[in-house]
Amino acid sequence: QLQFVESGGGLVQPGGSLRLSCAASGFTLDSYTIGWFRQAPGKDHEGVSCSSSGGGSTAYADSVKGRFTISRDSAKNTVWLQMNSLKPEDTGVYYCALHGTRLWSFCTIQRRDYDYWGQGTQVTVSS
Repeated sequence: QLQFVESGGGLVQPGGSLRLSCAASGFTLDSYTIGWFRQAPGKDHEGVSCSSSGGGSTAYADSVKGRFTISRDSAKNTVWLQMNSLKPEDTGVYYCALHGTRLWSFCTIQRRDYDYWGQGTQVTVSS
């Protein structure tokens, strides 16, 4: 069973920053492609960013390019999503997701490519 947990969400003012983490236990997160998704109230899941296994390839939604950065910390078995210059439209529940094939070298922000999902962490951007 591939288990991982998101954390780091919270309430932040527009223009502020948050760093989300996706921490795994019992397996090596570096061996898997990871995606970050978000869901605003009343809307479908939106792909935000991804990192291929080993971190060789990353991708971002146009709406977050230049503001969000995905990175890996092998020592902590964690994937980070640094979110800067946050806007009210970034509000939503953020999910970490994992592609089930180990060492998959691709990276997409399409929901259909992910097999395992965390429980989500709430991000609220409001003054």
